[in-house]
Amino acid sequence: MNSYNSPNREKWRNKVQEIINHCQLELKKTTKIGKKMFNASKTNTKLHESYEDLGQLLYNAIKNKEFEWNDPKVAHLVSEIHLLESELEEIESEVRKIKITSNFKDQRYPKD
Repeated sequence: MNSYNSPNREKWRNKVQEIINHCQLELKKTTKIGKKMFNASKTNTKLHESYEDLGQLLYNAIKNKEFEWNDPKVAHLVSEIHLLESELEEIESEVRKIKITSNFKDQRYPKD
């Protein structure tokens, strides 16, 4: 009997082909899922950017008295934003001072 045509060899060939087909199907499904997740991530990023833009527009309208929203939570958030903006301005000012001071020091003294 020829070993190349044996029933066992044919069974193994069929089984290997089944496994390959199954792997291809799973790979296709995984690729589809990955594409969907990537698109969902992009959409989610755009959504958050839109929320942020809307929030900034509303904040500026409230700050400029173009829009009034009588809600304690909104008032608290506007107050917190004012405070945080002030803190950032102060930090930026301190950083500028440090840069100016370090420039003078750098010119007089070699670096460590």
